[in-house]
Amino acid sequence: MDSTQIDTIIEARWIIPAEPYGLVLENHAIAIDKGVIQAVLPASEISRQFSPVEHIVLPQHVLIPGLINLHTHAAMALMRGLADDLPLKEWLNDHIWPAEIKHVNEDFVLDGTNLACIEMLRGGTTCFNDMYFFPKESAKAMLASGMRGAIGMLTIDFPTAYANDPEDYLAKGLAMRDEYRHHSLLSFCFAPHAPYTVSDKTLTSILTYAEQLDLPVHMRLHETEAEIKHGLENFGMRPIARLQRLGLLSPGLIGVNMIHLTEEEIELTGNQGCNVAHCPSSNLKLANGYSPVSALLRQGVNVGLGTDGAASNNRLDMFGEMRLTALLAKGQSNRADELPAYQALQMATLNGAKALGLGDRIGSLVKGKMADITAVDFSAPELSPCYDPVSHLVYSAGREHVSHVWVDGKILVKEGRLTTLNEQEILAKALFWENRIKIKKNG
Repeated sequence: MDSTQIDTIIEARWIIPAEPYGLVLENHAIAIDKGVIQAVLPASEISRQFSPVEHIVLPQHVLIPGLINLHTHAAMALMRGLADDLPLKEWLNDHIWPAEIKHVNEDFVLDGTNLACIEMLRGGTTCFNDMYFFPKESAKAMLASGMRGAIGMLTIDFPTAYANDPEDYLAKGLAMRDEYRHHSLLSFCFAPHAPYTVSDKTLTSILTYAEQLDLPVHMRLHETEAEIKHGLENFGMRPIARLQRLGLLSPGLIGVNMIHLTEEEIELTGNQGCNVAHCPSSNLKLANGYSPVSALLRQGVNVGLGTDGAASNNRLDMFGEMRLTALLAKGQSNRADELPAYQALQMATLNGAKALGLGDRIGSLVKGKMADITAVDFSAPELSPCYDPVSHLVYSAGREHVSHVWVDGKILVKEGRLTTLNEQEILAKALFWENRIKIKKNG
């Protein structure tokens, strides 16, 4: 039988496809053509069926789906460590928001997102869901890097350097979507900032557009006790009840953080089919608390993982988020078997894809999906011996062990080196912004 001509075969010690749950393949390979996975087969068989232009052998590696960062503010990489170890209100009001007012423009967002793309790619992240000003610049950076991205059409009820009013935010967001909608690497979300910054009128408009365009709505929700107090004082109800009244609780909602929830709200979130973006590192660092992830999962809620921005997390590190998620769930429940490693990996991959409406395209290594793949090198002493590669991925490995990254079958990281971005040029621009912000801060 003649073999089929294809672009690439990637062969590895292990493949963890993320579905079906628990599956680990040893000494297998992935066949890729035109960016699409054609087959996942034992290495001994795959060459009989396919003739690749390139055959890559990674004998001490594990292949996983590219990690999906379900919530971040990529450009805020330029504010990493700007005002650490401060209470949330002081951090925001006295440092972050003033810095944004002074500095955030198109160049800031482009340079910051470029910097974030370097960090995320080197850490095995292939797709991120972004929420920030000037989303057109975020799109430019995503495309330049070769990453896959969901662009949030940010909406707030007050003016900023980006837009004047809710109608202006929405008009600019929709115009950006129209311009970039045909790029296969890009998808889009409506991104109302938070319940305390967006009115009922604005949320109703967003819901109408979201239903018409079949796009997700990505929004902070129940992040702080102050947010809930604001909802009770200004709307006579908790924020999640307000969203239910407006019709926003649905499979199209990605609720970010979702920390302060009653049992009834957890049940409601599950019954309405909502998604949750869990950002444990940022939530803990800002002392907001910790989402009841195990309870949400038991209600059937689709929970993905995010980093939030580097200003509140300091790292855009999905390996760190996986590990912290699993450990905190065990500590919360007093059960060592709570949220096992494979579930944490699914949260960082397949669950994020489902939340973005991309579950049929990415999030797992199965035939017919796009070849978004991360290779992790297990040859380091700190990863030896290996009895369970899934356990190692979550509890032992870190982003420093990522060796290769592919998106759409195109290699973006090769043996730890970026193939698409000029690292030195981007770092020079980061230094420029550091000096500029320092001068303004001290001046």
